[in-house]
Amino acid sequence: MQYIAESELILNKRGAVYHLDLLPEELAGIIITVGDPGRVKEVSKHFDEIEYTCQHREFVTHTGRIGNKRLSVVSTGIGTDNIDIVMNELDALVNIDLAARTVKSPLTTLQVIRIGTAGSLQEDIPVDHYVASTHGIGTDNLLHFYRNENNDEENQLIQSFITQIQLHNHTASPYISSASVGLLKHFVEGFHQGITVTCPGFYGPQGRILRLGLSNPAFIDRLSAFSFGTHRICNFEMETAGIYGMGKLLGHHCLSLSAIIANRISKQFSKDANAAIDRLIQKTLDIISGI
Repeated sequence: MQYIAESELILNKRGAVYHLDLLPEELAGIIITVGDPGRVKEVSKHFDEIEYTCQHREFVTHTGRIGNKRLSVVSTGIGTDNIDIVMNELDALVNIDLAARTVKSPLTTLQVIRIGTAGSLQEDIPVDHYVASTHGIGTDNLLHFYRNENNDEENQLIQSFITQIQLHNHTASPYISSASVGLLKHFVEGFHQGITVTCPGFYGPQGRILRLGLSNPAFIDRLSAFSFGTHRICNFEMETAGIYGMGKLLGHHCLSLSAIIANRISKQFSKDANAAIDRLIQKTLDIISGI
């Protein structure tokens, strides 16, 4: 087995992975990710038992149980740059022998479920509704740093996306990854299903105009109008495509669930976003408990 150098996989003084500050035994096989560190406790308050908590920078982890299900909640912070850190370190915890610095065999598959917020790109997906993402299309560049191959449908879908959205090469070279079918099938009732676009920012990259002009002023209209067979774009946010892409490459099952707190077509914002998110958390935990 090839030895992984100290400069490539950095461990802290207690032998934990550097950014998450976790040891393998402190992580469960079912992981819920949230962007906001403060939202971790909003998930774990529903646990029957909390075994372990830690925080390093924006990365907060609570591991515990609901019934006989052991789960971890991990905050990622915002953006796919953080997703690169989180997904690699979660994988290292289960698939790398940290003492020997070698890859384990056989490999372990994690279940990673994102619970987050998003803006709707369809008028018929109003605020306080929920989206389960069938695909993530990234307009950031994370996955281009890794060797990646798509299936035929994904290749056709991303080519149609580039054509219809009219993204310029200097803006983005989009990538696409799919949800875990095994997880997605449990999140049907009460969920809209469709494509989620992941953006590398909140303002210009999501078509917001404050004081700066946009290079693609028709971006939102084109996203809303996009169609490919039965596929349409439901929403956009800042992590899903990175989670799906890294999850696929590392062999993990991933799903992204979003509470819609803004509708960019009707220009509405949720009257009580925290309540909508809490309902999504409870609904998700109920479903996980029954799987």
